[in-house]
Amino acid sequence: MSGRLLRALAGISVAGAAHATLNAALLRRPPADPPPVTRAVTVVLPVRDEADQVAGCLEALLDQRGLARLRVVVVDDGSTDGTAEVVRAVADPRVKFVTAPPLPAGWLGKPHACAVGAASADAAAEVLVFVDADVRLFPDAVAAAVAVLDEHRLDLVSPWPRPLAVGAAERLVQPLAPWLWTTTLPLRLAERSPRPSLAAANGQFLVVRRGAYERAGGHAAVRGEVLEDIALLRAVKRAGGRGVPIDGSRLAACRMYEGWAAVRDGYAKSLWASVGGTPAGALAASAALTAVYVVPPVAAARGSRAGLVGYLAGVAGRVASARVSGGRAWPDALAHPVSVLALDALVLRSVRGRRRGTLRWRGRPVDATRPPASETMAP
Repeated sequence: MSGRLLRALAGISVAGAAHATLNAALLRRPPADPPPVTRAVTVVLPVRDEADQVAGCLEALLDQRGLARLRVVVVDDGSTDGTAEVVRAVADPRVKFVTAPPLPAGWLGKPHACAVGAASADAAAEVLVFVDADVRLFPDAVAAAVAVLDEHRLDLVSPWPRPLAVGAAERLVQPLAPWLWTTTLPLRLAERSPRPSLAAANGQFLVVRRGAYERAGGHAAVRGEVLEDIALLRAVKRAGGRGVPIDGSRLAACRMYEGWAAVRDGYAKSLWASVGGTPAGALAASAALTAVYVVPPVAAARGSRAGLVGYLAGVAGRVASARVSGGRAWPDALAHPVSVLALDALVLRSVRGRRRGTLRWRGRPVDATRPPASETMAP
């Protein structure tokens, strides 16, 4: 490889680290002591085979402070593992249990469950919150997120939960999601710009004004999107709203996938869309990331100073993103090139599965054009 090209790759790595560091400073952060929320809030919790998770999630939701009027709508999306029984055992009048009807043609499971939950929200609810069952909110999470929504006149905020990673596979892969958007997304521009392409969101924890949600068409507008969270923010922006990811490291925590098999299958379902937007785009983006974050470290191992600069910049970018997400910085950031290679493997698996039509999640195809066989819904 020519020295000029290697220096260019190292320069891109340095620019990425600088941008991640800037975003770490600019990221909206919730107040430590948020004011009470007097408006009605409805939390929508979609669940499918979450018997091991839903009780802990509900306990955290019902422990939220500073909310004058809270309702939690749990939408059971065809669970077969006893999830419904766990929810029904929670004796709290603030919890409403809903069974989702059979999945209509053209819909994916999570957008449908979220739409059912939003339709079941209290009529007076002005704020809708969408939370995944594997997320654990801290006591002031919702009030703090609403405070950011109000202070900065936003329509949607996506507090990024602190990632909990155990074992090599999780520690290599899980930090890459916040690293990607802190490295590539100009936060202040994304917050102000109406361009839907300038968007990042995490469906694990979303807070949206109900009016903005309905103007955007709700989850019906993103019914077939495997990345319904980003698609929802884009729909809100198209409808004239504003939204952005914010610091959620002090608001929530989430262990998204447990072990390599779960990481592999979980990311395979959506990486073809999240990295590059299309299968071809995902392959191109993966190749670009490899060039910038793997080639310089390989050259550094052979004594290249430019390669060493590129490697250290990649490590610095990972440290900056760890500051944003509350994730582990050391020594994990030192293995950043290995993380990118792991991402390459996952992208290839995702693209291959997408092209073959074999991607599935929780027993369903991850393609709204391939409707599942009729299911027996939980009672």
